[in-house]
Amino acid sequence: MVSWKAWAGVFTQATDPRVEEFTESVSFDRRLFAEDIRGSIAHAQMLAKVGLLSQQECQQIEQALHEIEEEIRSGRFLFRPELEDIHMHIERALTDRLGDVGRKLHTARSRNDQVATTMRLWVRESIEQIDGLLRHLQEAFVERCERDEQVILPGYTHLRRAQPVLAAHYWLCYCEKFQRDRDRLSDCRRRVNVLPLGSAALAGTTLAIDRDEVACRLGFVDPQTGQPQVSANSLDAVSDRDFLLEFVFDLVLIAEHLSTWAEDWILWSSQEFGFLKLPEAFCTGSSIMPQKRNPDVLELIRAKTARVIGDLQALLVLIKALPLAYNRDLQEDKPPVFDAVDTVRACLEIAIPLIQEAELDAGAISERLEQGYLDATGLMEYLIGRGLPQRTAHERVGRLVRRAMEMGLPLGSLSLEQIQEICPEADQGVFQVLGAQRAVSAMQSYGSTSPAEVRRQIELWKTRLAAETTCLPSDTGQ
Repeated sequence: MVSWKAWAGVFTQATDPRVEEFTESVSFDRRLFAEDIRGSIAHAQMLAKVGLLSQQECQQIEQALHEIEEEIRSGRFLFRPELEDIHMHIERALTDRLGDVGRKLHTARSRNDQVATTMRLWVRESIEQIDGLLRHLQEAFVERCERDEQVILPGYTHLRRAQPVLAAHYWLCYCEKFQRDRDRLSDCRRRVNVLPLGSAALAGTTLAIDRDEVACRLGFVDPQTGQPQVSANSLDAVSDRDFLLEFVFDLVLIAEHLSTWAEDWILWSSQEFGFLKLPEAFCTGSSIMPQKRNPDVLELIRAKTARVIGDLQALLVLIKALPLAYNRDLQEDKPPVFDAVDTVRACLEIAIPLIQEAELDAGAISERLEQGYLDATGLMEYLIGRGLPQRTAHERVGRLVRRAMEMGLPLGSLSLEQIQEICPEADQGVFQVLGAQRAVSAMQSYGSTSPAEVRRQIELWKTRLAAETTCLPSDTGQ
């Protein structure tokens, strides 16, 4: 006796249990149940509209699918590996309830286009969730701008002190990075938001279905025009996983930006830097060293970035050289996508409160701010303003820094006469650019760490974040 399979008609032998165990995916794709049911309801409604189902049959199917969804949510639904995936579980449960009426649901569709549709619905929702978290992260950084408005930090290149920057300028840097991430997600969503359902196995269907109807019901519409967005080539629709690679690539960049932030804060919270006080609730201890307060949360954010990169790598290798159209290999696209989303979401959820609760040690930062000759570039540009060529000014300031280092003094503690020995073009106005505070205040260019420019940017970000609901188009589906 062949065990129950949707495709069992041509077979005379039951599937080996070892094959069933090896090929099942319901252990990980069961999380797609809501999207599968939503797509199935829209499909049934379309079938009723074109006369392939009666209205009564459609209503029976809808009611039964809602009941199945509630059973899955409540944990009462029985999952069985021999039914392979979430899609066959739901179809089998529907058929058990409705008999031949349930068997009609799969009219004019294949699991190939069904799976592709379900994944697009799930990715679309995940994009909106990640975007919302990124917005909250930006809000946390903007709030820090207000709190740390008077703090000046040493900026670094090559992990060496370079020029002074306002702390708010540093926080706004991450607002920019994460906005690009949001923009990428928004652009990705546009390509995700194309309906493959109705492509069937690979060639389409001879039945007179209405794909636009399904697209409108599921929100696969152009947000500007309201026109349905339906895949134009059935071969492409069932084989395409570009949207998953693009989405996970976007997640990789989010993780990379989080990793850079985490690395800075790991350094800043060390005794050697002493810039940052991490809340104890976000630190852990040592099993052997009683004094330790370790930044494990930040270290794990940094580490989990590697994991998301690995998810992207798995997807890239998975689709390499697959022949058209659908292949069972594509079953394996889901674990890396799920893992990447879960990992980035977890990192964002823990990063937001950490950013809100950590404190800069303004006193410790200020105490050593004049170390490292952060004002040297400002002095060079002052000399350029006095008529010196840039390379000449650069060389002279380098010599002056060497003199100050030998004397153990910051540039601002040198006398005018000492400065003029190497930089005769300088006058009393030179002291308006010396010292970290004055070096910051002397900035003028758009996008710089100038206090006025940073204040303007803070207000722009406050207005922007307060005004928007989301940077992504709304789901107009029912």
